[in-house]
Amino acid sequence: MKATLSNAFHQMKRYPSAVVGSIIILLLIFMAIYAMIAIPYGEAVRLWRGADNVWVQTPRNARPAWLNYFYQEKQPVTMRMTTEDNPDLKSIVDLGGGVATSDFLFEFDYQYDGFPSEISVFLNATFASARPNVAMKWIAPDGREIQLGELAVRTNENFSISQDTRIQRRLGGALPEKGLFADPADPNKVLKGTYQLVGEGLIFEEGSTVDATLVVYGQLHGLAGTDHRRRDITVALLWGTPVALSFGLVAAVGSSIVTMFLGAASVWFGGWVDWLIRRINEVVMILPLLPILIMVGLFYSRSIWVMLSVVILLGIFGSGILSYRSMFLQVKESGYIDAARAYGAGNGRIIVRYMIPKIIPTLIPGFVTQVPAFVFLEATLAVLGLGDPVLPTWGKLLNDAQTNGALFNGYFYWVLEPAFLLILAGLGFAMLGFALDRIFNPRLRGI
Repeated sequence: MKATLSNAFHQMKRYPSAVVGSIIILLLIFMAIYAMIAIPYGEAVRLWRGADNVWVQTPRNARPAWLNYFYQEKQPVTMRMTTEDNPDLKSIVDLGGGVATSDFLFEFDYQYDGFPSEISVFLNATFASARPNVAMKWIAPDGREIQLGELAVRTNENFSISQDTRIQRRLGGALPEKGLFADPADPNKVLKGTYQLVGEGLIFEEGSTVDATLVVYGQLHGLAGTDHRRRDITVALLWGTPVALSFGLVAAVGSSIVTMFLGAASVWFGGWVDWLIRRINEVVMILPLLPILIMVGLFYSRSIWVMLSVVILLGIFGSGILSYRSMFLQVKESGYIDAARAYGAGNGRIIVRYMIPKIIPTLIPGFVTQVPAFVFLEATLAVLGLGDPVLPTWGKLLNDAQTNGALFNGYFYWVLEPAFLLILAGLGFAMLGFALDRIFNPRLRGI
């Protein structure tokens, strides 16, 4: 068998489809490994659930940043500046008696053709009883100064400039994210140049501090964009890879191997064993898989591992057992089986050492081509709202996109990105599986 597998590996190089399919599968495996290392399981679940307002500093429904390479009019990408990461943006002057100024200055060059989607300032303060006071103003490239407001800062303060009606009135009714960046000569046009946000803070206690973060939310964000809950879609695209591969591989390999052993036992032992396996097979073949999984998800559990167990359980007694049974019937009549029986080999040894290795070469192409079917099955369950409630997956992305009218609202990336990865996974395993089928089945090589 080792010689057969080694020979098959060398023959794969002669099939371009096998090479391309292998490259695609290796790429997906690399993505899966990277996802599990870069974003551990617990962190992935926390990010996707949006715990602790983790996505509050990302824009809502933002397209991928790389789309700017295709836009003639460049759209803004999210910009974030903070005094916590760059203390040079903050200056502190002690006025004596526990009173001090804590000023900050955010300066950035804005050269985009579109307006941002939102603007917010996040303030973090430490104090015992007297809350620090902060006054902020906006300085445009043409020198105009616009007062943004003054507030007493709590421990965590989110000053949403875009939702402040006082600023909107100062801008003549224009939305702040547009009015602050608009050209006075043409309010529909962006005034490009260097903008400043100046904060003048006053603290009243020894040891009190004030840190600020300015976020100018873009129309574009990140590698894959964001969804309606501000979540970075990259998280689900990356973590959907190990989920899809593990579900597809475990279901395909598990059902194929167990089915092969049952087929061998059915042929070798015959009698009531063969009768029982055949009757179970006949019952399972008339059971619809998808409706059963839907009922399990609705009435029992939507855990991916529960679904996987049901898929394997129904798969091992599926139509594949008839194919293996017909192959083992031919193997059972071979001369070396009679020879093994003559020198006293036991039933288990004959099945494991002599019958199964004979058909393993035909098993490999079979379960490789089965993987995409199970990958799409997991995605289908998620699209129907029966996906795992914890894990971020490709199917969940499609379900969220459908629920929130992504195509209707023009968020095509939300649908196309997970769909592309699903098609890529199916294509990779299909190309490799068909090539292996030709290698292990000489009758197909001329087709």
